[in-house]
Amino acid sequence: MNSKNKIPQKFYLSDDVINTSKLLLGKILVTNVNNKITSGMITEVEAYLGINDKASHTYNNKRTSRTEPMFSKGGIVYIYLCYGIHHLINIVVGKRDFPSAILIRSIKPVDGIKTMMERRNFKKLTKELTNGPGKLTKALGITMKYNSISLNSKKIWIENHNIIINKKDILSSSRIGVDYAGEDAKLPYRFYIKNNKWISK
Repeated sequence: MNSKNKIPQKFYLSDDVINTSKLLLGKILVTNVNNKITSGMITEVEAYLGINDKASHTYNNKRTSRTEPMFSKGGIVYIYLCYGIHHLINIVVGKRDFPSAILIRSIKPVDGIKTMMERRNFKKLTKELTNGPGKLTKALGITMKYNSISLNSKKIWIENHNIIINKKDILSSSRIGVDYAGEDAKLPYRFYIKNNKWISK
């Protein structure tokens, strides 16, 4: 891992959440937990567009202690517990008080694969290690402890390794598990890399 590759904060301040979501594909999500470096290439994401997006935790300007990190300016992580079991990591983007975030849904393991397998009790490396939002956080050692942490920290950050994903290789679909959002559940805000086995579905 090279700190020179760390993505600068200005990347996270863009108002174009859809474009930023696509740009995250191919970037490397890194953690340093208990002095163990683990990382993976981001292969799948979902965009959540704030107060007008019925699938977002901040729909209708819902501002609670849980959602407060999303109201920060871009460049921090928003972590929440799903079904009381899975920690999910979101990248907060945009300006302060315009709560948008990008859920990291899947990664392809890069560094510290042995550590990731130990955390998930895996004997053999398969796509099941990190091909889901709750799986990848467990593999990377991400818990609520790191909620709101800056992506310029020494614990969680994202690097650019100049992996170029061509536009034609970025596919989209409706988001997963947001049926409660009515018509917004159909929005094509899930983005993933074509023909990459390290995706959730």
